[in-house]
Amino acid sequence: MARMAVIGGGPAGLMAAEVLAEAGHAVTVFEAMPTMGRKFLMAGKSGLNITHSEPHGALRERYSAVPQSFSAALDAFTADDLRAWCDGLGVETFVGSSGRVFPKVMKASPMLRAWLARLEALGVSLRTRHRWVGLEGETLAFDTPDGIISERFDATILALGGASWPRLGSDGAWATLLAEKGVALAPFKPANCGFEIAWSPIFVERFAGAPVKSVTATSAAGTIQGEFVITTSGVEGGLVYAHAAPLRDALLAGQSASLLLDLVPGRPAERLAADIARQPQKLSFSNRLRKGAGLDPVKAGLLREIFPGAAQMSPDQLAGALKALPIPLVRPRPIDRAISTAGGVEFAALDDNGMLREVPGLFPAGEMLDWEAPTGGYLLTACFATGRAAAHGAMTYLKG
Repeated sequence: MARMAVIGGGPAGLMAAEVLAEAGHAVTVFEAMPTMGRKFLMAGKSGLNITHSEPHGALRERYSAVPQSFSAALDAFTADDLRAWCDGLGVETFVGSSGRVFPKVMKASPMLRAWLARLEALGVSLRTRHRWVGLEGETLAFDTPDGIISERFDATILALGGASWPRLGSDGAWATLLAEKGVALAPFKPANCGFEIAWSPIFVERFAGAPVKSVTATSAAGTIQGEFVITTSGVEGGLVYAHAAPLRDALLAGQSASLLLDLVPGRPAERLAADIARQPQKLSFSNRLRKGAGLDPVKAGLLREIFPGAAQMSPDQLAGALKALPIPLVRPRPIDRAISTAGGVEFAALDDNGMLREVPGLFPAGEMLDWEAPTGGYLLTACFATGRAAAHGAMTYLKG
């Protein structure tokens, strides 16, 4: 029986702890925050999207360019496997209309309670308020309420998250510790993030907080239908997050970037122009848009914001603007406002077992690794899968 440490009490860390404990190892989980799984609980506040029901091959394609080892981790613990694991925990799941998978109780807290109870029954020691601050050989140092303590372990799973939720524990501070050991790291970038836009004050006053529904958006990520929300500083929401990666990369490279909106999807431009032309000129511009194009106030407001002279446009020009409205983006929202992060430990820094080449005995998992995926259950799916893979890699390492 080996002494195994898991640093980080989120989904990747807890899954690694479960695998190791079931194999008979003595496992201690260290968490810097006062309680385990804080980001996991936050993710479940409005409904815990645990995974996605699409075919496994399609699910694998949702992840950014990743090596075979990452794909193998997904293959070893598929969405169906994850749902079966939830059932074993006493958490029944269901598939929503969008194909996303949720626990029937919707929230994360019952699932986390059951999971922690299982781990304790397996003999896992759960230590909170233990922040990892140093490493010397196989000895880990932690800052605790009682001061700095040091303990030696045979192998360690690192599951400290990215850098997008510092108040919940994912602050990316671990990057400094690993960089000092020569570990290759990709810079952190916001993922699944909103964007800042130079809205006019009157637009913000009228529409901040308003949802923009039933539109399609086009970028290098493709053409996707959905909805988003106007904020005081720009745009947020699922449709924006789906396009975030290429738009973010363009902006960070100093290029311009726009989200191209079709405010009237499903209606060809020619028909839309004809419908607008049929409206009596005595009607106000807003009423012409409402009756001819079915535009609600926020969509009409977006048109006026991007094209202040829209009222003087011809029906053909209006139809063209409504079918391809360019929303110019200024910058991504700050990384601590993003749902997740790209960047982290480069896969080239890992050996075939998923161990850091520069630091034998350390196995990173979850959002510490340099991958990204859209929302829709894919983030949690990969955290669970890579946590399991790191645990198996650690056990293989100990065998030889």
